[in-house]
Amino acid sequence: MKHERMIAVAALIFSATLSLSAVSAVAQQANDMNNMSGMKMPMDAPSPAKGAAAKAGDLDISGAYVRAMLPGQPVGGGYLVIHNGGGSNDTLVSVKSPGAGKVELHEMKMENNIMKMRELKDGVAVPAGATVELSPNGLHMMFKQVKAPFKQGGTVPVTLTFEKAGSVDLILPVLPVQGN
Repeated sequence: MKHERMIAVAALIFSATLSLSAVSAVAQQANDMNNMSGMKMPMDAPSPAKGAAAKAGDLDISGAYVRAMLPGQPVGGGYLVIHNGGGSNDTLVSVKSPGAGKVELHEMKMENNIMKMRELKDGVAVPAGATVELSPNGLHMMFKQVKAPFKQGGTVPVTLTFEKAGSVDLILPVLPVQGN
């Protein structure tokens, strides 16, 4: 019994060490990406109260916003929270905006200590009863072919299309490049 407790404690310490290493690696990758032109994606997210909100069927969308773009930045990032209060799964299948030629749904995640970003061509799953957050350095909307850089204090209209809940229009506030 004593031996089993020691093994459990050792496993917890090992797990905590791995978690701290992963957090450190994510922060380092974010710093590396921030030094690349057009890839500044701050780790801090604003309060959802500062973003746009809407309802589509059983889905509650809140905290929706985009970040202001830096000079020369080729793409913009958008973020939001979706809560599925219903009994069936749904999927965010597309996002459109008159402010961008194209909006893609992306995922950033660590793979072999390297932060990788990829487009989610099948959309973002929103399971029944779950909350899905699109945030910096995670799931997010990537605005490409931006017609005019997003400027702090401005707005960006979007249409979110869900597989089951249908479409909903939002006007996203443009928040500062960093912080609130």
